[in-house]
Amino acid sequence: MFKVLRVDHIGIAVKDLAQAKKFYTEMLGMEAMGEEEVAEQKVKVCFIPCGDSEVELLESTSPDGPIAKYIEKNGEGIQHMALRVDNIEAALADLKEKGVRLIDEKPRYGAGGASIAFVHPKATGGILLELSQRK
Repeated sequence: MFKVLRVDHIGIAVKDLAQAKKFYTEMLGMEAMGEEEVAEQKVKVCFIPCGDSEVELLESTSPDGPIAKYIEKNGEGIQHMALRVDNIEAALADLKEKGVRLIDEKPRYGAGGASIAFVHPKATGGILLELSQRK
């Protein structure tokens, strides 16, 4: 068994991380955390805390990265929603057993040291859903 704890973050695909971060910090008065590059996903990220969850800004570090491809197809904007779970391996096993279409059957490294896995948009009504377990 697993438990969904809360909305962890909303991922926003951006062309220019510095410019996007400036909007949230200067226009909205929010405080950004440090930036991190996740080489495996060809992305640079910045988390901005917002209540009990966060806004995650994602800039591609490669023209063939998933964020670059997303922006090319859809433009900038919300790319995914992440739910924090208490046990990501149990969540994946349970969803797989229920026949839910997964992108990742095993957790992988995510920004901030989180274990993450994605559920296919065809299983969620069109939303790319990330499951996240943080230490």
